Amino acid sequence: MSFIASAFKALCLSLLFVVAASRLTMRPKVFNVRRHGSKPDGKTDNANAFTSVWKRACTRISGSSKIYVPKGTFYLGGVEFVGPCKNPIEFVIDGTLLAPANPRDIKLDTWINFRYINNLSISGSGTLDGQGKHSWPLNDCHKNTNCPKLAMTMGFAFVNNSRIKDITSLNSKMGHFNFFSVHHFNITGITITAPGDSPNTDGIKMGSCSNIHISNTHIGTGDDCIAILSGTTNLDISNVECGPGHGISVGSLGKNKDEKDVKDLTVRDTVFNGTSDGIRIKTWESSASKILVSNFVYENIQMIDVGKPINIDQKYCPHPPCEHEQKGESHVQIQDIKLKNIYGTSKNKVAVNLQCSKSFPCKNVELIDINLKHNGLEDGPSTAVCENINGSIRGKMVPQHCLD
Repeated sequence: MSFIASAFKALCLSLLFVVAASRLTMRPKVFNVRRHGSKPDGKTDNANAFTSVWKRACTRISGSSKIYVPKGTFYLGGVEFVGPCKNPIEFVIDGTLLAPANPRDIKLDTWINFRYINNLSISGSGTLDGQGKHSWPLNDCHKNTNCPKLAMTMGFAFVNNSRIKDITSLNSKMGHFNFFSVHHFNITGITITAPGDSPNTDGIKMGSCSNIHISNTHIGTGDDCIAILSGTTNLDISNVECGPGHGISVGSLGKNKDEKDVKDLTVRDTVFNGTSDGIRIKTWESSASKILVSNFVYENIQMIDVGKPINIDQKYCPHPPCEHEQKGESHVQIQDIKLKNIYGTSKNKVAVNLQCSKSFPCKNVELIDINLKHNGLEDGPSTAVCENINGSIRGKMVPQHCLD
């Protein structure tokens, strides 16, 4: 009997050893950038050291890898992290990554760029400091053909099944986060900050993407809080605070050939505070491409002193005179749009602006429980403008609707 008990005890101990060993092997291999030559002094360029760490982590065959940036200020010139990798990569940033103040010192379109990677996780309490203040006066390409190319802060191209969480992006030179051909990506808990008068500092910009989830995020910047471009589908946005900025914008669309449809967008439980626009769809006149914008739901949206709370503009032209003017109507078809429980205050009397294309009128636009009161300098209540639109209304309607 004692022999059986001893054997059972030995078996249990061996099983515990196997479990403990397996847990050890499951832990990621940690690559602390300081232990691989990086200096948190705010002036030494750590780009080569970071790239070297990435290569080691990316090519590791067994188990996952974790790149750790501890507290401190790590100056970085332009850097690219390229896959495919042999294993999942966790990139934890608790320190500050500092961009060059001089935009010409970044030789890339994007300061920190991730390409061709699956299963990437970026998180931490750290900050991406783009040092954009010196670059914003140079952002005049609409009138100066010799303007310098300004870099986005962080970009993702051909990145799938990944996420970014809790990071802060501060004072980008151009946009903060850029996504191209990214699929199944979660963005949560991040903070994006730049002055309201900083030009083209879009918070999150995406094109040709699908299945993106953005939640619990604060975006205050000088351009679109979120810009949704050609070919983006299945986008879910919730619990976002936007302001200052230009709102959540679809477009501009239709200017270039070979653009793709934009469809299946949900924006819910979101607050716009002091933005120039809230809900915004913008397309160029005389479009170079015929595309479809469809199946959008905007629900439970609060507007606080927003310039244009609801704005469909199919005559978009930011810097007149425009080459598209006098050349016809937009060829972008907008249809199946639901706006439900949109409430708050409008700085302009026109709180609901629905100016659609004469050639391709908007179809099936639903307005349900809209309550937008005028809170600007002009006298009188809020109003609505409708052009070339077919739709329906239900529930409370302030301003008085103008749908046929």
